[in-house]
Amino acid sequence: MEIQKSSEDYLETMLMMQKKHGYIRSIDVAEHLGVTKPSVSYATKRLRESGYITMDKTGLITLEPKGLAIAQEMLDRHHTLTNFLVRLGVDQETAEADACKIEHDISPQTFAAICRHAREHQG
Repeated sequence: MEIQKSSEDYLETMLMMQKKHGYIRSIDVAEHLGVTKPSVSYATKRLRESGYITMDKTGLITLEPKGLAIAQEMLDRHHTLTNFLVRLGVDQETAEADACKIEHDISPQTFAAICRHAREHQG
């Protein structure tokens, strides 16, 4: 079953919150993504039901191994694409926004080629 782009965004954001704060709260995810708390509640319910995350009684979120794997892949893609675009001369803010769009749709073959090109042309 293929995961939705919005779910990838939620998982990626959750990993970012984990790295930044040491914990994941729905309110932080909502603020980072610019969505409402009910939207996060709906998304976390879907992610829990699919086994990507768990939540404790206080509402703290934990990424399960398969959720963590997707989150890490999306975050790695995001960083790689952002850095690649910046090296091409795109400003940081635009590169971040564009990387967020590209990271979900780029084929594995194209992403691998970008990684190869970036490694070969490190400055």
